[in-house]
Amino acid sequence: MRKLAPVLAALALAATACGSGEPAAEAKTLTVFAAASLTESFGALGKRFEAQNSGVSVKFSFEGSSALVQKLTQGAKADVFASADKANMDKAAKAELIDGQPSVFATNRLAIAVGKGNPKGIKGLADLAKDGLTVVVCAPQVPCGSAAKKVQQTSGVALKPASEEQDVKSVLAKVQTGDADAGLVYVTDATSAAAKVDKVDFPEAAGAINDYPIAVVKDAPQAQLAGLFRDFVLGAEGKTELAKVGFGSP
Repeated sequence: MRKLAPVLAALALAATACGSGEPAAEAKTLTVFAAASLTESFGALGKRFEAQNSGVSVKFSFEGSSALVQKLTQGAKADVFASADKANMDKAAKAELIDGQPSVFATNRLAIAVGKGNPKGIKGLADLAKDGLTVVVCAPQVPCGSAAKKVQQTSGVALKPASEEQDVKSVLAKVQTGDADAGLVYVTDATSAAAKVDKVDFPEAAGAINDYPIAVVKDAPQAQLAGLFRDFVLGAEGKTELAKVGFGSP
């Protein structure tokens, strides 16, 4: 009996553990492909979503929307796609990469990011065309680059950028490090980086408002969770978090 005692005790403990409480929730990972400009707001929403859904981990891939569509086209697995414009979401839909109709959850517009204290005294879009300034923008295929191209066309201000970056965070980084005097970024990015850059608004930006659509990816590994996250972003908590950094309502 002395030899059997430890075995019996272990069995009793196991039976007690199995019989008390609910079984542990199965760990699930939700993969979200999202535009780089959503980094801060979606990062916060991801944490809230995890807190409200036991056992769920949200994994983000933040890049330029065009790069994310390319990854999906090449077979990358994701559950949710959130684009910074309709054009790239339309590409995903045309390639049959999304399930159902996408929903617009926010809007965004451009602003000029400059160094703290605005050392070059930039007051508007026309100032960016002056000689002696190093200006960076997004590449044309990226939503922020498409918007930059549009405001140039409608305003008649022709920029000569030192570089065209693959996402808006790369533009912002060059301004933060002093490699550029100014960069065309989204209002939300400049607001999120207020400790490191100053923001200069310009009226021409109103002519290039970007709609941000979100959709569940076709054949998503976590389709049910993907739908829940989409609805979470579209709901009250999503709107509140997005508004904090300057996103507009759809």
